[in-house]
Amino acid sequence: QVTLWLRKLYQDEPLPWYEVNERTVDILYEVMECNEEADKDVTLLIEDMKDWTAKYEAEADYWQDILRESLDLSEFSLSQEALTDFNDLVESALELKVEDTSLTSFYSAITCMTSELHKTKSKNQEMELQLKTLTKKLTSALTIEKTLTEDIEKIKESQETERARAETRSKNLNFLELKIEDLKIKIKEAENKLLDVGLDQSLTHEALMKSSE
Repeated sequence: QVTLWLRKLYQDEPLPWYEVNERTVDILYEVMECNEEADKDVTLLIEDMKDWTAKYEAEADYWQDILRESLDLSEFSLSQEALTDFNDLVESALELKVEDTSLTSFYSAITCMTSELHKTKSKNQEMELQLKTLTKKLTSALTIEKTLTEDIEKIKESQETERARAETRSKNLNFLELKIEDLKIKIKEAENKLLDVGLDQSLTHEALMKSSE
């Protein structure tokens, strides 16, 4: 739903990049719902205006027929000033959705429209505030996500470095162990050769170590 809404919103333009995860999708879904709610309000208002326009056009035709038949009046028999006044009156009546052109109807309609205007402004302000809050949440979430991603990369790099060091230490340790074993063998072989040629047992490495202890 969010993807379809974004494609409809941006049309032929490429969609902005965002990380697809539960948090960002939830925030975008809330923004989508606010946007669609506002679109529904506007659509209903347009449909309502169309209905009123059709109604007043029909009523205008009705009264024009009466004026022609009863008083033999038409738009061609009126002065330009009178036509302008009638047009202003008709446009005001259509805009205010009044049942007739009496002052009482006009005043009542103006009062109702003013009240609706205040309500609409209040609702728009509330929706703007909600949108700003959601935008801040989304920005904060994306910032945190970026920071965490960078931290993870740093940890991975550090782990790779430590792993390389551990492998090096392990290789060095293995080398030293093999070297020690090799030296022990060589020492033993040398002692055996010395014994073969008559070396005193008390002068061997082991005898000297015991003597030292």
